Amino acid sequence: MGDRAPLDLRGKAVLVMGLGTRSGGLGVTRWLVEQGAEVTVTDLRTAEQLAPSLRALAGLPVRLVLGEHRREDFERAEIVVRNPAVPRESPWLALARAAGARIEMEMTLFFRACPAPIVGVTGTKGKTTTATLCAAILRQWRPDTVLAGNLGRSALETLPGIQPDTPVVLELSSWQLEGLDEHGLSPHIAVLTSISPDHLDRYPSFEAYIDAKRAIARHQRPGDWFVVNRDDPVAWACRDAGCGKVVPFGRDDGVSDGAFWRDDRLIWRWGGEEQDLLRRSDFPLMGEHAVGNALAAAAAALLRGASPAHVAAALREAEPVPHRLEHVARLGTVDFVNDSAATAPAAVLAALATFRERPIVLIGGGAAKGVSLAELAEAVARQVRAVVLLDGTATPDYQAALRAAGARVEGPYQSMEEAVRRAAELAEPGAVVLLSPGCASFGLFRDEFHRGESFREAVRQLVRERGGD
Repeated sequence: MGDRAPLDLRGKAVLVMGLGTRSGGLGVTRWLVEQGAEVTVTDLRTAEQLAPSLRALAGLPVRLVLGEHRREDFERAEIVVRNPAVPRESPWLALARAAGARIEMEMTLFFRACPAPIVGVTGTKGKTTTATLCAAILRQWRPDTVLAGNLGRSALETLPGIQPDTPVVLELSSWQLEGLDEHGLSPHIAVLTSISPDHLDRYPSFEAYIDAKRAIARHQRPGDWFVVNRDDPVAWACRDAGCGKVVPFGRDDGVSDGAFWRDDRLIWRWGGEEQDLLRRSDFPLMGEHAVGNALAAAAAALLRGASPAHVAAALREAEPVPHRLEHVARLGTVDFVNDSAATAPAAVLAALATFRERPIVLIGGGAAKGVSLAELAEAVARQVRAVVLLDGTATPDYQAALRAAGARVEGPYQSMEEAVRRAAELAEPGAVVLLSPGCASFGLFRDEFHRGESFREAVRQLVRERGGD
């Protein structure tokens, strides 16, 4: 099943569509050069906008076409490697296909070149934390474990350190899964954390988005594994996506094999035998959703070869992943929490549930993703004391929905510094100032990571001025 043979790239005319400002495009370009390909990079951004990436490519034999795309480049290319930000329906890709080019992505190249079995993790929320926890568990067993994918690190650049028995964990976005699906590729161990409406600016319907997520297991073969969230009805409905054996995680039913949470215990049941993994009270990450992430990570790591002792050791030491319920500082009795990666309503709801016992001042808003924020606004209005909005294309509708639901709304503000200062003024003793936007970041910020970094810096400046932890 699938197109799994490595490509011979020597002398091939390869067009990289989208260099980008993070490591993926750079990693692809460098790796292609190392394989002997004749590489052209085309990007609609200018040399000034791509300056850091271009400095990293200095000295490599790469032809650059910046600020535009040219028809002739797509017509002469034998292979086009598209950046995940490029829609698969792009007319430029259609042009290349019509001219006979193969369309690849970094992940399709990696899957073919990787000599080791791959653990792949996807989901609307939880995939970064789950992949990170899974890799941490596996490192307790095998310190050479590789973690890459949709994490700001090029997977291709990790290949020199991967042997046939090296544990490899990848976070996979729906866009990366599109490319894998096109070539009939799925990981040996697939993990699906959750599915809720997201990226509906890129997909024609929620059903189409679900189908993209299902692709993580669609091309699995007998002997593969599919770890699925049994507590999420949409994710659980995907359990028949492929031929992999389904391994559930979630609340315990007392019967099934899998990874489960019962009372204060995280357990692994396999072949009817039950083993304790960890007490919930010994797992330091906040929120019930974090327990689900831990269970998914544990199941995948145990199937890959780790032991329950490795699971316990790693989970006890777990730390929040940056931009995901990351505690930044305390000012008096007010905590500031960076949840910038919460770009979908379901992620905001999980964050609110984590702090349900405390007053919350929420910083939200941003760029539209085609997802309705009306239900989120009603939930926010019921729980938070005030909402401070950042400007963006989704913000006017979010603001109107919040006000209709009876929420106190401030803004929108044009900078993170203004938003943080206003949120701090509104926060009563014991409150949490929570950046959990529910929207994409584009407009005021380069991406969600830049938004989270801006929140950190604004909070730390406030702490320096007023004193705090």
